[in-house]
Amino acid sequence: MTDAPSLSSAPAYAVVVPTIGRPCLADCLRALAAAGGHPPTEVVVVDDRTDPAGELPLDAAGVLRGRVRTLRSGGRGPAAARNTGWRTVTAPWTVFLDDDVQVLPDWSRLLAEDLTAADAATGGIQGRLSVPLPAHRRPTDWERGTAGLERAAWATADMAYRTAALAQVHGFDERFPRAFREDADLALRVRDAGWTLRRGRRTTRHPVRPADPWVSVRTQRGNADDALMTRLHGRDWWICAGAPRGRLTRHALVTAGALVAAGCAAAGRPRAAGAAGALWALGTAEFALARIAPGPRTAREITTMLATSVVIPPLAVRHWIDGLIRHRGAARLGGTP
Repeated sequence: MTDAPSLSSAPAYAVVVPTIGRPCLADCLRALAAAGGHPPTEVVVVDDRTDPAGELPLDAAGVLRGRVRTLRSGGRGPAAARNTGWRTVTAPWTVFLDDDVQVLPDWSRLLAEDLTAADAATGGIQGRLSVPLPAHRRPTDWERGTAGLERAAWATADMAYRTAALAQVHGFDERFPRAFREDADLALRVRDAGWTLRRGRRTTRHPVRPADPWVSVRTQRGNADDALMTRLHGRDWWICAGAPRGRLTRHALVTAGALVAAGCAAAGRPRAAGAAGALWALGTAEFALARIAPGPRTAREITTMLATSVVIPPLAVRHWIDGLIRHRGAARLGGTP
């Protein structure tokens, strides 16, 4: 009874969910419908498939089905999909959820408390993410990487923004084509515009999605997004965004060792080639061991870590350089300082 007044007077919000039609969307909508207390005024599902064949599982929204509407964003990536969604929202708050998360049963009640507690300067409130890991074994490299979301700042897997704050900074920067760094860029611009960001009390479950052995190689494309962040926010953006620094410097040294070794061998300088080759081998071995040691150490995982640890450093450097070149003249979205 004591909760009723606070819930009824809590600010209204809309939920925006970008999707590429993955089956997990049904679980996301089902969990959102089960979170009673302070339901959203509407749920905007943004279909970002390039070829939207087949129906989305919108009936999973249950009691919220009448509040669900769909938009299409043409396969331009999650930043563009979220922009397509929030720009149609009239509620004072917009809550972004990814289609692979599941809010907990008390989520809407705790969200109401988060929104009610926000002062006039609060531009965004982050939800807490919980990544379930196997209890019977050590997590794999991919599972540990997903678990890092629990410590991520301003992740849009569950992030509430004032709709006015989004409008002021022109929303997400669509030059970020992946679900990577677009959330950090937005958070930095919102703060630079004078708003504050804080963490809320609500919790959302983020399961580890299935992935093939080469997923860690494909994620190296994110180094181009890191290069864009450097262009937009300076070299210390890692600190401002609360992001881990990563291994790019070490990857560059390992890659340089391989290139020097090949060059010296071609020039008939075997001793120099051997020294540079040893640097490459030691760096690659250190990287592989750092990934193998905390994992399950199965034959499959060890083989995957050894193979991908050879490929990742040069690919990371290549994508970083590509990003620096492609975004060499980039300026912040909306001309924010």
